[in-house]
Amino acid sequence: MSGENRQGHCLCGAVRFTATPKSDEMAVCHCSMCRRWSGGVFMAVECDAIEVGDDSSLGVYASSEWGERAFCSSCGSTLYWRMSDGSHTAVSAQAFEDPAAFRFVSEIFVDEQPSNYAFANETQRMTGPELIAMMTGKPESRDG
Repeated sequence: MSGENRQGHCLCGAVRFTATPKSDEMAVCHCSMCRRWSGGVFMAVECDAIEVGDDSSLGVYASSEWGERAFCSSCGSTLYWRMSDGSHTAVSAQAFEDPAAFRFVSEIFVDEQPSNYAFANETQRMTGPELIAMMTGKPESRDG
């Protein structure tokens, strides 16, 4: 699947995209921003590239100084999260035509996961500080 283009779209079909997943792996994010944005966990597939056909209904929200979230401004569907510099894009697994093509392998920001749900799958689990240390190459901070 790596390098293979996949099609997807929002609920109403106003925003259609082609994305190139890096692998067949899907991760979920438990951070408070993703939960509020998606109405649950954000189930995401890391992609090398995403191309949006007609972007007239594409909304982009700068959710932090380093990340932004894209959604359909017509139906509200969650579409993707990306670094502001474009270096990393995580596309909603459920927006792809065939979300079952992706294997659920990891969970991030497990330190922010509420106690009212849990997944039965065996996954790699990382806290926010562990993920940030991995992405930046810097040891995680022990400061509160």
